[in-house]
Amino acid sequence: MSTNRRTFLKHIGVGAGVAASTPLMGACAPSTNEDEKVKFIRESAERVPAMNFNMCGYAAPKLDKVRVGFVGIGDRGSGAVKRMTFIEGVEIVALCDVRQAAVDGAQKILEEAGLPKAKEYVGSETEFKRLAADGICDLIYTATPWEWHVPVGIAAMEGGAHAALEVSAAKTMDECWQMVETSERTKKHCVILENCCYDFFELLTLNMVRQGVFGDLIHGEGAYIHDLDYWHFNKPQDEKMTDGAYYKMWRLHENKRKANVYPTHGLGPICQAMNINRGDKMDYLTAMMGDDFTLAKRIEEKAKEDPYFEQFIGWDMRGNMDMQMIRTAKGRTIMIQHDVSSPRPYSRIHQLSGTKCFAQKYPIEQIAFGHAVADEAKMEELKEKYTPEIVRRVGEMAKQVGGHGGMDFIMDWRLIDLLRNGLPMDMDVYDAAAWSSITPLSEWSIANGSKPIEVPDFTRGAWKTNKPLDLHITEGGNTGVRNLVDADSKGQLNVH
Repeated sequence: MSTNRRTFLKHIGVGAGVAASTPLMGACAPSTNEDEKVKFIRESAERVPAMNFNMCGYAAPKLDKVRVGFVGIGDRGSGAVKRMTFIEGVEIVALCDVRQAAVDGAQKILEEAGLPKAKEYVGSETEFKRLAADGICDLIYTATPWEWHVPVGIAAMEGGAHAALEVSAAKTMDECWQMVETSERTKKHCVILENCCYDFFELLTLNMVRQGVFGDLIHGEGAYIHDLDYWHFNKPQDEKMTDGAYYKMWRLHENKRKANVYPTHGLGPICQAMNINRGDKMDYLTAMMGDDFTLAKRIEEKAKEDPYFEQFIGWDMRGNMDMQMIRTAKGRTIMIQHDVSSPRPYSRIHQLSGTKCFAQKYPIEQIAFGHAVADEAKMEELKEKYTPEIVRRVGEMAKQVGGHGGMDFIMDWRLIDLLRNGLPMDMDVYDAAAWSSITPLSEWSIANGSKPIEVPDFTRGAWKTNKPLDLHITEGGNTGVRNLVDADSKGQLNVH
């Protein structure tokens, strides 16, 4: 942060004649009335440990076979198990969940794929510790409720395995630093499983940025706008919670938090395009949240239909829409939105605006080089010219395997291919920490009237020299796909 802006931030603790109740990070002394929750965020954000080892660009030793263990076999976890059965070089050796029925379902997936049965870890919510301690995995893939992502990831790295964490990777600032410090100390990767970074339009625009089509990037917008009413209120059907979209209704519980609790779908692809942590960094943000117009009312409505929901009446729910404005060290701006409780069409926005080109994915994919949007013929020409190599290698097969239209499979295939070839990760622990940190930082800003908050530099200055992400597959890209029938292998990898 520049000296001039530091001076500015130190003097805006007072607004409209009212003293701020909480200081800006590193700006002024804490208030004696500071909320304990916000105090914890501030203290964790201000703690900047020395770098033990720079994990950006780190190439771990090659793994000919990648022994994978899965923790959390719900909707996301079972989908990940199935996708991994198609990837060459993967051995699924462990399955962990609190529910035997969930593990049984995953074992059936392995059986149907003609693969050996995996070792089971079933019972308590901390069975993952036994899995990690057994040392049978090279990679532990975590698709649990959010509160367990970092505990499982830490156990994995301490046990000698790389960690792959579903989004968001961390809930608190303290957890962000825990991930970073553990990854650096153990030299084990901690990958955030941000599938939206591998969606087809996002990859296309990223390659266009890399090829200079956008000129200098000026602004980006991303979002997670998704009406989750069905999933919020899809209650477990029995005491063992073997049914229901979310174990113990955890997703509804998360919506009590006044923060952007799910920032990475919209943010991740924008950060990659802007070289965040690899040539630029998020400098500071300001966040705002509106009131709750729907969730509390829906709880009351559901309680009239089913006494089960009476336990949630009176909860102070998060507002419908929250948004963050972020400025980067190089003067770019980012806007992120989050709304999961309004009746709106799904959108991640995915907008990139540069000095030469503009692109936006929702509500329709469009690219422009001025006022006029490219017509269908021009769009096809751009896709033919700038579709990146990773899509040319596995894109059609990814669509067949599935997982949000194929982006999940591209993400999983890429992760395994990088591990097998001993190559650096596309999304490292600094990305996991920086992207996830928007949750506690937005909570801090929202609680303090949208005051600007510094975003910690998890790279501790290494962003100035870290190399940008390269998806050209100049190395690796040789991991095959198996058990896929009726595949058009033209331009794709070999199918076994």
